[in-house]
Amino acid sequence: MAVEWVRLTLDLDTFDDARFEPRLRRCRQAGIEFTTMAAVGDTAEHRRALYDLNRTCSADIPQRGEFYTFGEYVTQRIETPAYDPRGVVLALDGGSWIGMATTSIQPEGHAFSEMTGLLAGYRGRGISLAMKLLAIGFARSQGARRLRTFHHPDNAAAIGMNRRLGFVNDEPRAATT
Repeated sequence: MAVEWVRLTLDLDTFDDARFEPRLRRCRQAGIEFTTMAAVGDTAEHRRALYDLNRTCSADIPQRGEFYTFGEYVTQRIETPAYDPRGVVLALDGGSWIGMATTSIQPEGHAFSEMTGLLAGYRGRGISLAMKLLAIGFARSQGARRLRTFHHPDNAAAIGMNRRLGFVNDEPRAATT
């Protein structure tokens, strides 16, 4: 039986950042630092660290299956026209990478939330929401008016976080030929 993915969209023109700024502040006050792949340097070493973090954070996504090899990850996630190291938000604790939120700008003009992930020991502190808030800022800075994402229907935590931010159901778009 095929999985019916939960497709969500956020209207960036009406999104109210101010409602969520206190969560970002609390994370920073707790010592969590936020940066981007562009700021730390989009180097081979950092790409490997991003891959390792993404692989670890993806392990508990329902029905995820085998994660990419490093080569596949670079080819399919980094060496693409939509990849922008400014769109990779990183959360750090004492210099250690603990979370990521990757956002791409698609040729159609909307932004796409590729992955928001946080190491298990840091969950429940608002860090994912703070990273997503910064990702929304990136999408807006690139002129996107919509941020889209999709999730396995059993990924209740991710779906719930996105709905708290104001994401609503996004109807599948017709394929173009």
